[in-house]
Amino acid sequence: MEIILTHEQADFDAMAAMLAASLLAEESQPVLPNRINRNVRKFINLYGTELPFVDARDLPVENIKKVTLVDTQSLITLRGINKNTQIHVIDHHHAKPDLAPDWICTLEKLGATTTILVEMLMDRDINLTQIQATLLLLGIYEDTGSLTYAGTTIRDVKAVVFLLENDASLRIAAEYLNPALTLNQRALAENLMQNAVTLPIFGRNILISNADASLMDEEISSVAHKLRDLLDPDALFLIVQTKEGTRIIARSTSDEVNVSRILIPFGGGGHERAASALLIRSHLAFENTLQEITIKLTDEIKKNIQPSLTVQKIMSKKPLLLKPETTIAEADLLMQRYGYEGYPVVEDNKVVGLLTRRAVDRARNHKLKITIGSLMETGSHSLEPNQSLDQVQELMASTGWGQIPVVDPDSHKILGIVTRTDLLKNLANKESTHLPSSKYSDLIEKALPPCRLALLRQIIELSHHEHQALYIVGGFVRDLLMNIPSQDFDIVVEGDAIRLANLLAEKFGGKVIAHRRFGTAKWQIKEIHESLKTRVGCISDDSSDLPEALDLISARTEFYDRPTALPIVVNSSIKQDLHRRDFTINTLALRLDGSHFGELQDYWGGLDDLKKKQVKVLHSLSFVDDPTRMLRAVRFEQRFGFNIETRTLQLIQEARENLKQISGDRIRHEFNLIFQEADPCKVLNRLSELNLLSAVNHNLGWKEKWAPALEKALSGSPAKPWAITSQASFGDQKISAAYLVWFSHFTIEEALAIAKRLHFSNPMVTSLKASISLINGVDDLETMTPSQFTERVQNLPEIALYAFDCLTENQIIKQQVKNYLNVWRGLEPFTNGETLKFKGIPPGPRYTALLKELKRAKLDGKISTQEQELVYLEQLIQEN
Repeated sequence: MEIILTHEQADFDAMAAMLAASLLAEESQPVLPNRINRNVRKFINLYGTELPFVDARDLPVENIKKVTLVDTQSLITLRGINKNTQIHVIDHHHAKPDLAPDWICTLEKLGATTTILVEMLMDRDINLTQIQATLLLLGIYEDTGSLTYAGTTIRDVKAVVFLLENDASLRIAAEYLNPALTLNQRALAENLMQNAVTLPIFGRNILISNADASLMDEEISSVAHKLRDLLDPDALFLIVQTKEGTRIIARSTSDEVNVSRILIPFGGGGHERAASALLIRSHLAFENTLQEITIKLTDEIKKNIQPSLTVQKIMSKKPLLLKPETTIAEADLLMQRYGYEGYPVVEDNKVVGLLTRRAVDRARNHKLKITIGSLMETGSHSLEPNQSLDQVQELMASTGWGQIPVVDPDSHKILGIVTRTDLLKNLANKESTHLPSSKYSDLIEKALPPCRLALLRQIIELSHHEHQALYIVGGFVRDLLMNIPSQDFDIVVEGDAIRLANLLAEKFGGKVIAHRRFGTAKWQIKEIHESLKTRVGCISDDSSDLPEALDLISARTEFYDRPTALPIVVNSSIKQDLHRRDFTINTLALRLDGSHFGELQDYWGGLDDLKKKQVKVLHSLSFVDDPTRMLRAVRFEQRFGFNIETRTLQLIQEARENLKQISGDRIRHEFNLIFQEADPCKVLNRLSELNLLSAVNHNLGWKEKWAPALEKALSGSPAKPWAITSQASFGDQKISAAYLVWFSHFTIEEALAIAKRLHFSNPMVTSLKASISLINGVDDLETMTPSQFTERVQNLPEIALYAFDCLTENQIIKQQVKNYLNVWRGLEPFTNGETLKFKGIPPGPRYTALLKELKRAKLDGKISTQEQELVYLEQLIQEN
């Protein structure tokens, strides 16, 4: 007698595999296991008459010659099986280490065991009934998540096509996939959710839970599926007490968590995405407590989980590729621009060699006039996206290539490049852990107001439709991870940002301002706020819930033709885009599109430097490329209470003289940003310590004792009498006042030299001169009468007087300024030109002189009433 067996708690893959095996060997009888999943049992109850399954109790009493064991590698004890019984295993799980050496094994890494047997049916051209084809379809669909699980292969898909061609019913199949839980199963699911603990292990989100189901007869695998779909961890492990003993059910949604391997020490089996183990109490006394099982399980997870990094995650996309006919001079220019040490040489879209910086330098020294085809290291070495870092390391070590192209295994298209630097950086950080992406997505959702989040989701949807990767980058991400409130963000598009902005404007309205040279677009939406809120499904009366404009930027790289020059921009990948940024803490990005929402991209160690609280440049020529980064380094250092990394500090000392080459407008822009910091004086003090101010201009400096005046100039709005408060943007006026306060500490010659260096406007220069003149004449001001003080300051820019008021500590003068603002500047005599004309005085300069004298008298308290003024006027007329 020949029989076909499978595992207990049989699912559709197990039952379908038994059916297929029986169709291939009609003399074999498929024996029903004692326990079958509920949805499978329903199918068999309804369609069993058309299926060949038999009950073990109905088998004849005779020796069993052969057992075909499907979807499992564990043989149950059955009457008739003896040492002479031939065992043939057909399974899609990894081979168990304790398989008997005389067993015949057909093991294939496919989505379902059924696929292996369907392929055999296809080869033999065996006809199927609709119910047979449907059960086989269910077997593949259940184990591959209807062809959606990552373990699904093209062979599974082809098997499904064959079954559909043989009249498999999708309608019938749909009735039995993902069945609703019973009352007992729902109660178990609730207990498991209450007891669930999530562990972040090597960047993976691992859920472990436990419950007592010793009184329950229903199968548990459906509960595991439901919890996996509901909670979406990278893997879940359920420790459940059953009548038979303690059962561990494991499910994984990630190739990096192989649950089958993790459960091997527990005597379990399965495949990478689904496995289980049964611990019989009497056999495993040392594991008789839940705590002991959990500890051992956690240890096995930590030992077996795979690191999350693959070639695809560390490679740079859109690599620069050279052709064999490229000249040495052309290659040298490209190397100077982009700075990489090696470039793949490609012919007919195939890698034929590698050109290194060293080889080009050697050729230039020898003045060789050859093409790179004669100079390159020949070879066709490449990597595939899903290969591990260990494989990268092995290939680099064996070939000596420090830059290896990444090639699509199917199309052979070059997708990117991995460098030795990428490898070393990621190997060094291999043990570092990130929050799972779900946690970062939570942070994004909590940080943004509802309307901004709704708008962002619309942009994500459109970019996903356009197949463009989307990222939030830089300061927003940095602040988000530091728990600093921030709502403004820039979006980087790995593709065409201008096209995406135009599509947004077409769909929602607004105006797009594009800068094609830089691949950037500003989508202006202030005028469409109300309609936009409706379109994105946001209800809010707060106008600040949406930005006035949104910046979209194409991922790009930059190179500099000479130090301190503005960069030349070329479209590139997100990795290269992040590499052009100033400091590692600003290179963090959160991917937004599709299933990647919330994924942290950290190519340059930004997260590690955030933890270390240090400001660090990405490369040694960073301050040569852009010397203003030195000013920004200090600003970030003081803002966050960080330290400038030792090597970065050394590079600042070496490069500070380059600040002399930077335009005054760019320097002034950096100072403006410093004035907007919470404590700008700390920044200025640190800049002075590092001799960066004197590098801007030899006259420029800073002293701590100047801080109170500057702080006053930059603190909230001044008292009401100041006319400058009525201007549209007092923020700009505060910054102007800060410059005046700062530079009024210098001599007029020094201050004017600094103003010229910073390209001050003519009105600002005038205000600076006025402020310094007031400071220099402070002794005279103290003794002035009200009329003298008024005449001294009335024609000066009020911002200069405000700066002077911040600077002086003389209370008498401060009172004079207050009197001038509140009273003196508004006092005018009752007399006017008509009064003088009526008195017979001809119009002319005498009018001005008389009115000025009357005002002086009124300011100085000599007259107060109109009658006194008329008497004084007559006296003045008589005297003149």
